[in-house]
Amino acid sequence: MGETMEKMTVREIAGVLGASYGSDGEVLEISTDTRTIQPGSLFVALVGERFDGHGFLAKAFEAGAVACVAQHPVKTGNPQWDQNILVVADTQRALLDIASYYRQRFSFHCVGITGSVGKTTTKDMTAAVLMSRYETLKTLGNENNEIGLPRTVMRLTKSTQAAVFEMGMCGFGEIHDLTLCVRPDIGVITTIGVSHMQQLGSRENILKAKTEICDGMAEGAPLLINGDNDLLQNYRNRHCNVVKYGIDSPDCAIRAIDIHEAGENTHFSIQFEGNSYPCTLPCIGRHNVLNALAAFGVGVYCQIPPQVCADALSAYEPSGMRQRMRQCRGVTLVEDCYNASPDSMRAAITTLRGMECRGKKRMVLADMLELGDISEEAHRQIGTFAAENNIDALYCYGNEAKYLADEAKKAGIARCIHFQDKASLAELLRSETKEGDILWIKGSRGMKLEDVISRFCEEC
Repeated sequence: MGETMEKMTVREIAGVLGASYGSDGEVLEISTDTRTIQPGSLFVALVGERFDGHGFLAKAFEAGAVACVAQHPVKTGNPQWDQNILVVADTQRALLDIASYYRQRFSFHCVGITGSVGKTTTKDMTAAVLMSRYETLKTLGNENNEIGLPRTVMRLTKSTQAAVFEMGMCGFGEIHDLTLCVRPDIGVITTIGVSHMQQLGSRENILKAKTEICDGMAEGAPLLINGDNDLLQNYRNRHCNVVKYGIDSPDCAIRAIDIHEAGENTHFSIQFEGNSYPCTLPCIGRHNVLNALAAFGVGVYCQIPPQVCADALSAYEPSGMRQRMRQCRGVTLVEDCYNASPDSMRAAITTLRGMECRGKKRMVLADMLELGDISEEAHRQIGTFAAENNIDALYCYGNEAKYLADEAKKAGIARCIHFQDKASLAELLRSETKEGDILWIKGSRGMKLEDVISRFCEEC
């Protein structure tokens, strides 16, 4: 998986999986991609909608794999290789089982983070806090599913003192499996929104799926939850020690006060156990303050002094395309193309409304995906919200975004245009956007708005 792990053996892994094997050997890494195979690898043949790793077992052995894991016997043409194919019922489950076994070798501060919005930002902020005191491992990018999470687990080494695991899901049982794999000492639930409504049907079901994180946590372990979220503020759990953080709710154990933004920074104080700790965050938006409070809470529960936790948040760096601000053609460009939901759309609009701007505030909003039956109404609500929050110009892209544009126009927004292709959108942005403007670009990952950013920033 691209990182050096502590050595295991074929015999050891076969024992974990309850599979037979031919000859023993040292396993130096676990791989699910034959392009990364090196001598000493164990190749796990995964099966997806558009791929089947079982067709690459011979290639894996040729590249130096000591064994392969498969869901059925495969004839590679080499009897010795065939004997070292560990046959299991489900290779995806096998990958989790290997990772779970491997994780038990190590003792470290283990943090699990889930939620509808803000998981990756909270993970990165939490890692920034933990790195102030500990050798820290964190999920790379958004490798937060049943394939990506084992990749992170297999990067654990004897020197790891803390690790932050992001956990995503599409349906019931997925976070249950992930949390049983990593066994978090501390859990975080950022929000309960409407992402995955298509699969789960209601926000109450989303809450039920997200709170599966408790299934792998020890009795009395701290579970940090967003006390400003309507479904989380009254959440109770007999198994875990529920600790609320927030801005608005006065009963939160960790609370932000005196919030003010200056340029690209947010200044605030964190109230905790009767004391106040000043903090500066190198990004803007109330939603990011909430994410920072969760990270602060994880730090203090990992025995880091509170002010050290607050100070460490200044080292946070946004990853990927999450509200990354940069200058392009004299315009303040906010790249926010990683994901989109009604909650994160409202957060972006609210943040843009509060930003100082000597020009016009412009937004590109694309489809929010995976909303199922509520999609049209959700897009219409965001259109109204954008108009009510004084956005000067709105550029909409995608089939669902036409509802957003319709409602924004009805609500009286100054300028609103809907596009069916990104090239036309980028061309108009280049002609209309002026020096001093702010241009915020946001949509679900599947809409690939980075294409618009590339075109807009050409030759700048």
